Amino acid sequence: MGRISKKRKDALAAYDQTKAYSLDEASDLVKEITKAKFDATVDVSVRLGVDPKKANQMVRGTVSLPHGTGKDVKVLVLCTPDKEAEANEAGADYVGLDEYVNKIKQGWTDVDVIITTPSVMGKVGALGRILGPRGLMPNPKTGTVTMEVGKAVKDVKAGKIDFKVDKFGIVHSAVGKVSFNGDQIKDNASELIQTLIKLKPAAAKGTYIKSIYMSSTMSPSIQIDTKSVTL
Repeated sequence: MGRISKKRKDALAAYDQTKAYSLDEASDLVKEITKAKFDATVDVSVRLGVDPKKANQMVRGTVSLPHGTGKDVKVLVLCTPDKEAEANEAGADYVGLDEYVNKIKQGWTDVDVIITTPSVMGKVGALGRILGPRGLMPNPKTGTVTMEVGKAVKDVKAGKIDFKVDKFGIVHSAVGKVSFNGDQIKDNASELIQTLIKLKPAAAKGTYIKSIYMSSTMSPSIQIDTKSVTL
C-alpha cells in the first residue's frame, strides 16, 4: 500500500469519513480539507439508480451553474461565414470552419466546447472518432448544434455545462473552484442535483439518487446525505 502524505492524513482527520453530511456542511468542508497550492476544482459525483445500457434510462442534459464554473472556457465555433461575426461578438475563442476541421483531423483539440450550426454537421460529423472520446462532439440535446451560436457561446461562457451518465450509472461534474465561498459551491451543486432529479427517466425504478459525493482535485471525497437534497 502506498504511503499516505501528511496533507492527506490531515484532511482525513478533519472530518468523519463514515458520516453523510448535508450539502451545506460538505460545501464548507471541501474547502477546509483541500490543501493544494492551486485553485482546485470542486467535483460532484452522483450515482443514479438507472441502467445506462437501456436507451429509456439514459440521463444527459445541460445545467447553467448560478455562479459559473470558475474556469475560462475555450469555445470553438464551426460555422459558415454568415455566422462568424455573431460568434466573435459573443466571445468565442476560435471561429471558422474548414481551417479548424483540418486542424482537428491532425489532432488539435485544445478547446473545452465546440458549437456548430446544423448546416455544417456533415463536415463536423466526420470528426466523431476524434471528438467523441474527448466529449467534444456537438449535440442538439446539449444546445451545441444551433442557429443561435451567439447565445450558445454566451451561455457556455457564463457557466452552462453538459453532463451524461457514464456506464456505471454515475454523473460526474465540476461545480466550481475551491476559491468559491461555501454558498457558491452549495448553490452550484444543488442546481446540478435538482436538474438530475427533474430528468429522472420514467423507466427508472427504485431509489433514483443512490449516493452523492463531493471532492476537490486533491482532496478525499465527502459523502452527502441524499435526503438533504432530495426532499
